[in-house]
Amino acid sequence: MRISLSAVSMALLVSACGTTPPPPAQGAVTTTITTPAPAPQVLVVTPVQAPPVTSPEALNTQAPPLPDVVTALLTYSERLRQLNTSDLAAEIAVQGDPGNAPLRQLQLALALMHMPLAADTARALGLVQRVVGSAAPEATALKPLARLLAHQLMEQRRLEDSLERQGQQLRENQRRIDQLNERLEAMRAIERSLTTRPPAPARPPAAP
Repeated sequence: MRISLSAVSMALLVSACGTTPPPPAQGAVTTTITTPAPAPQVLVVTPVQAPPVTSPEALNTQAPPLPDVVTALLTYSERLRQLNTSDLAAEIAVQGDPGNAPLRQLQLALALMHMPLAADTARALGLVQRVVGSAAPEATALKPLARLLAHQLMEQRRLEDSLERQGQQLRENQRRIDQLNERLEAMRAIERSLTTRPPAPARPPAAP
């Protein structure tokens, strides 16, 4: 019985020595949660629409019809354009003094416009300016044409004045050229008279 207890004790001791001690308890695992960086915000660009370009309003190509009196004056002017100077002078004589009648004033002005003299242009300008400033009811339909003719006549007057000044300058230059030519010819005549004069006779020798 004593042997059995010793054997049991030895067996327990051996088993205790051969038993692998349990592994030490592992520490608590710390879980690190990484917060992802916020995604960059995508800017949405909304295109700004330009205001629609409005095209300029087209001009009305359908002009109102001309009054009958203006049409008659334009027809009369076309007939005057085909006349020569003598026939135009006869037409102006037939027109006579237009008085204060706007229609007759424009008729005479149209005839004078076809004449080549600056005095006729000045007279025609005075007539159309009277129509422009007229308060007569019958002048209302004629005023647009009268303004157009007045502008044309003023341009013609400026051109005629410029040509007249140039003509005066040319005449003055020609007068100076003629004077210089006369002086030059006089000097040449003097030179010719000196070269053609006979030589003076030689004096006789003095007596000893």
